Amino acid sequence: MNLAAKYVHEQLTPAKELPKFKAGDNVTVNYKIVEGGKERIQSFRGDVIKIQGHGATSTFTVRKISNGIGVERAFPFSSPNVDSVELNKSGKVRRAKLYFLRERSGKSARIKEKRFSQ
Repeated sequence: MNLAAKYVHEQLTPAKELPKFKAGDNVTVNYKIVEGGKERIQSFRGDVIKIQGHGATSTFTVRKISNGIGVERAFPFSSPNVDSVELNKSGKVRRAKLYFLRERSGKSARIKEKRFSQ
């Protein structure tokens, strides 16, 4: 993509102000759902298990346990349907992709919360 096209693309796509989060953090993603002609906002709260890509195609995957079943959903950073992202807890993890959480359930699937010194 040449420089002029890149500039026009940046001007036309509004940059969202999302908080800084990483794998292991607990977030609430508020996203728009269109049902028929109506539009509503639904929230999805869970742990970020991965962030992949860079630029316009970057996505993050959030995992939650709903009625004993693990549910994962990938959200594009630049999607107009992602209304907002709220950071609930900052997790203390040692890797960037938390795929091992898929095999775990109960207490072993918990992520420790990072403590900040004051």
